Amino acid sequence: MLGRLFAMVVAVVLAVAMSSGLLPHHRPAETVPVATAAGGSQVDGQVEPRAGTWKTWVLASPGQFRLPAPPDRAATNAELKALRDLATRRDGPGRIQIEFWNAGGPLYRWDRIALDESLNHLINNNRGPRALALVSVAMYDAIIAAWDSKYTYNRPRPSMSDPALTTALPTPRSPSYPSEQAVVAGAASAVLAYLFPDDAARLSSLADEDGKTQLLAGIEYASDVSAGLELGRKVAALVIERARGDGSDAVFNGQIPKGPGYWNGTDPIEPMMGTWKTWVLTSGAQFRPGPPPAYDSEQKKAELAEIKAFARTPKSNDAAFFWQYAVAGTRGYHWWHEQVAEQIALHGLDANPPRAARAYALESVAQYDAMVACWDGKYTYWAIRPFQLDPEVKTLFPTPNHPSYPAAHACQSGANGVILGYLFPSEASRFAAQAEQAGESRIWAGIHYRSDVVAGFELARKVAGAVIERARVDGSR
Repeated sequence: MLGRLFAMVVAVVLAVAMSSGLLPHHRPAETVPVATAAGGSQVDGQVEPRAGTWKTWVLASPGQFRLPAPPDRAATNAELKALRDLATRRDGPGRIQIEFWNAGGPLYRWDRIALDESLNHLINNNRGPRALALVSVAMYDAIIAAWDSKYTYNRPRPSMSDPALTTALPTPRSPSYPSEQAVVAGAASAVLAYLFPDDAARLSSLADEDGKTQLLAGIEYASDVSAGLELGRKVAALVIERARGDGSDAVFNGQIPKGPGYWNGTDPIEPMMGTWKTWVLTSGAQFRPGPPPAYDSEQKKAELAEIKAFARTPKSNDAAFFWQYAVAGTRGYHWWHEQVAEQIALHGLDANPPRAARAYALESVAQYDAMVACWDGKYTYWAIRPFQLDPEVKTLFPTPNHPSYPAAHACQSGANGVILGYLFPSEASRFAAQAEQAGESRIWAGIHYRSDVVAGFELARKVAGAVIERARVDGSR
């Protein structure tokens, strides 16, 4: 029943998106010379020439940090000579570095580094979405700012100025200045250094290494790379400034409510997260659900009976363990974010940096805002968990240490399912089914009431809908 409801909700959201221009209708092939997934296109072979006008997150406008004009003809000729010299010194290790940093486009490696840093530092399922949103927004705004300067100056790529120059990679179909590879490296490395200061020197070194591979490959000038790194770091400074004021350092000084029907554990997880600054929502409370069923109500008794009567099977246990340990155990934000990278590769968006950056940013923002909204609800109501209300409830695994209502898996997976279905419509039904199973599995495991899951999905739908509404007017269509 819940699965059909969630699938219907996703279908409605996607239908509204289509009718409102959120999703592209089918158009004759000749009107879009090169079509890409998620609404992307290349006009006359150029990659997103209008991306420099798309709506940004922290920049006042894409041109806020517009670069000065690239070097003149004489300086460009000197840079070309340096590239020709480098081309004669491409050895095995150098080619490996080129392939490493350029696999999956400019964003893929830095997105992986962000995920790995979060896992290595044991960032929890609350702060992980914050970290990914900060990095993804920085990469997106940096790319959009780069595209503003690219198509302002239209600097030809090195091999266009010197056809005799051999390159180790196909020449991207966009102007050379500034480097998209370097702008992403500068933005991502700086934000990650803020999040993980002990790794700052290593991250900065990786950004320099990433940029240098573009010179070794012969597809960008040294001035493209230096300008890109500088631009990326300027964008990152704005993201970091916002992060320092997002309330994530707030300390809980309140009292845990006492009495029947209230969660009765100790040291609850992130009780202040519901107050953190959101990206699209006006606040975590914007879509706050109504109160859960009373602990002594007939509805709550029926929901407890459903949990206790559920006949677990190897299949249901396997699904519950998957969402608890294979996903949540390695951080749920990590698993869902990897689905974005997979779809970018499958749909060929790795060659379209603005479109890829937009996908990463929308997913991570939707996930983060959904979790903030979820935590607002949890610590508004402090709802008791099933095993606390009825000692006869036997859970499949230990219950997470925070209040019951609404269900975090339904909030997080529900928002991800909708936003990924919007970005990649051909996969919408699969993502909806995955999200539905994630929520349902919490009932199978005995750690949530059905009303927790229903409220979580409803909240997720509203948050994702708000993110999609913003996406509708971001200029990318």
